[in-house]
Amino acid sequence: MISASFFSALWRFDLFPSLSHSILFPSLFIVLSVVFLFFFRSSPPPPSKNFPRVYPIFGSYFSFFVNIKRRIDWTADLVRNSPSATYVFHRPLGDRQVFTGNPANVEHILKTHFGTYEKGGIFTITLRDVLGDGIFNIDGESWKFQRQVASHEFNTRSLRKFVENVVDAELNERLVPLLASAAKSGSVIDMEDILQRFAFDNICKIAFGFDAEYLSSSLPQPRAKFAEAFEDAVRISSARFQEFFSVIWRIKRFFNVGSEKRLRVAVSEVREFAKKIVREKKRELSEKSLPESAADDLLSRFLSSGHSDENFVIDIVISFILAGRDTTSAALTWYFWLLHKNPEVETKVRGEIMEKSNAHAAGYDDVKEMVYTHASLCESMRFYPPVPLDTKVAMSDDVLEDGTVVKKGMRVTYHTYAMGRLEQLWGKDWPEFRPERWLRAAEDGSEKWAFVNRDAFAYPVFNAGPRVCLGKEMAFLQMKRVVAGVLRQFRVVPAGEEGREPVFISYLSSKMEGGFPVRIEVRK
Repeated sequence: MISASFFSALWRFDLFPSLSHSILFPSLFIVLSVVFLFFFRSSPPPPSKNFPRVYPIFGSYFSFFVNIKRRIDWTADLVRNSPSATYVFHRPLGDRQVFTGNPANVEHILKTHFGTYEKGGIFTITLRDVLGDGIFNIDGESWKFQRQVASHEFNTRSLRKFVENVVDAELNERLVPLLASAAKSGSVIDMEDILQRFAFDNICKIAFGFDAEYLSSSLPQPRAKFAEAFEDAVRISSARFQEFFSVIWRIKRFFNVGSEKRLRVAVSEVREFAKKIVREKKRELSEKSLPESAADDLLSRFLSSGHSDENFVIDIVISFILAGRDTTSAALTWYFWLLHKNPEVETKVRGEIMEKSNAHAAGYDDVKEMVYTHASLCESMRFYPPVPLDTKVAMSDDVLEDGTVVKKGMRVTYHTYAMGRLEQLWGKDWPEFRPERWLRAAEDGSEKWAFVNRDAFAYPVFNAGPRVCLGKEMAFLQMKRVVAGVLRQFRVVPAGEEGREPVFISYLSSKMEGGFPVRIEVRK
């Protein structure tokens, strides 16, 4: 999840009874900012050159504004430069936000004081248009219910079915032929887009029993329209967090103009298509008259659990599309780029693939045994976590483990992206892409590797505590199957400017700015 970049103070009031006041306040703020810069250009130096200046009334707004395009890296630098890996950011009007990469603080937030830190109104209201009351946008009993029902989908039988039936079919019938065609023609393709389409088809099949066919070369227009609308809805909704005043996007929504008009159209398209999926599944279940225990996909389980509110079920559908499509595709996008950058690691990964799999493909049991490949994926997500940071809101006054004081209503963000770059967690060689840091020699004295799990609060890529990701194992199985299927036959070669590093950006999950253009080469 991404950090909320606006003031909690503004959320405590209903801004719309006086629309003129809503317009006046940000306008007045801009005028005062200009006056302030004109008369007070000479300001006292910050307490450290590594931290932004803090002004009366304005806080560190100006430093934030200058760094808004690189806000993930900038806030990560603030965390890394702090001795306790915790930085309290000063916002205008006395508001504060805590950014932390301290594992003890992360455990405090996500586990030992779980009830004190919730999604809160900031997150829920900002994403309600697209996520509604889905599992990733709520707290309390509704969250518990959705998690309990969803947990049945991640047993061993379902995971095996996912790899052998869903992932293998999508890989062999769509992804591999597409890559082979690109290799033959020598054309440049956007690997990020292709991996998103692949993951989108997979989550629709396993969660809803529905084939979106988004990776198909003969793409049905209505389904393409839905996927494109979904991308727009996620992008525009997450952009609301970048508005320093929440009232700005609220005003645009009130008048239905600009990005908010586009968002309304996109959300309408997404919900209408999700509604068709739900109604088709309802019809299918009524014809079969199956009990809840016989439901074989996530949507069937929710519909069989007695919930009749169609909008609620639609919220669930949209939330799981978001989780299944964006996270694994983001992880794989950065992974293929890092493999190209580190050919010695790619050689080891492919060596393991050829050793563990049969003459044609890697099955469920094969990918589970790919320890080095698993370690390389973990190492890749250390650098580029699919969800770079996650924000909670304090429901009461609290003190974090390092002594940081948190007041009720303050936002507290654990910075996963920064944590992957902390020397105190990973050592002086943290800038190196080294999967071996996740491995140790097997106890039987053989040359095999044994995987070493890291503490979840030092590596919260899959969240931790009660909200730990249910689909973690499913994600790894899918990613390893894709890596095995692709690297066995192809090389993925970046087609961008030589030596140019891709730019890390984030909506609700991480992406490469401008996509990931590549050429595909067939291995000899």
